[in-house]
Amino acid sequence: MIEATVAPSGRGLSRSRELRNNSVVKNVSEAQTGPAATPAAGPGGAAPALDEQRGTRNRVVRSILDHGPSTAAEVALRLQLTQAAVRRHLDTLVAEGVVEPREKRVYGARTRGRPAKVFALTECGRDAFDQAYDKLAADALRWIAQAAGGGEMGEAAIAAFARARLAAQAEAYRQAVQAAEPRGRAEALAKALTADGYAATARSAPVGEQLCQHHCPVAHVAEQFPQLCEAETEVFSRLLGTHVQRLATIAHGDGVCTTFIPRGGTEPAPQSTTASTSTAGRNPA
Repeated sequence: MIEATVAPSGRGLSRSRELRNNSVVKNVSEAQTGPAATPAAGPGGAAPALDEQRGTRNRVVRSILDHGPSTAAEVALRLQLTQAAVRRHLDTLVAEGVVEPREKRVYGARTRGRPAKVFALTECGRDAFDQAYDKLAADALRWIAQAAGGGEMGEAAIAAFARARLAAQAEAYRQAVQAAEPRGRAEALAKALTADGYAATARSAPVGEQLCQHHCPVAHVAEQFPQLCEAETEVFSRLLGTHVQRLATIAHGDGVCTTFIPRGGTEPAPQSTTASTSTAGRNPA
């Protein structure tokens, strides 16, 4: 999708600055009681314990952003922390509305016992990441639609813009895909997308693979203009040389943008294939 990212006016701006300065996740008690509740500064003139907690909490948030909905055990393993420590941070993040617990999606036969609980970023949590220009982009696309005459002509103009905007990005993706072995092309595409800020991964799925984008810099704009998602899916189809199907999108309310790639269908074919842009169903956690 388009690189420039945009956010509704006044929403998520302060949190965005804090995230980029490694202080996005503040302690709830501090927010409720004010500066007086902040632990006293130590000999060095700072509150190292509180700073350390915030830093760790930011790492937890970033881990969920990069890898998608995760269990406490998975986050603990990635960050080399104890599960008890991670659960404490997750409890605080849930209370702040940054993450939310969900039931893990299970494919195939369900095993006995309660399904594992995973934690996913909320819309509020996603707002903290590089979405300071959503309103501007949405206004620009709306203007394009109106200038083209509105209605079907306006929608076609937005679709044309989305395809043209992706053309430059797609060239870099094409080089990465063509340089990879056939079985590694989905993974190569995922790495190229990650370099553009989409935190993408590729994983095996029944009769194929799933390309998962754990972050979408333009999710809020795509909610209003699905042509952005459709153009992206078309690009994936052309790059991989096969019909692909969108199973879920962040813009549609899912935790991750998920694209299904059928097995044996990763031969680049620049123009000949089509894509399904269905977002039916929820995203696997």
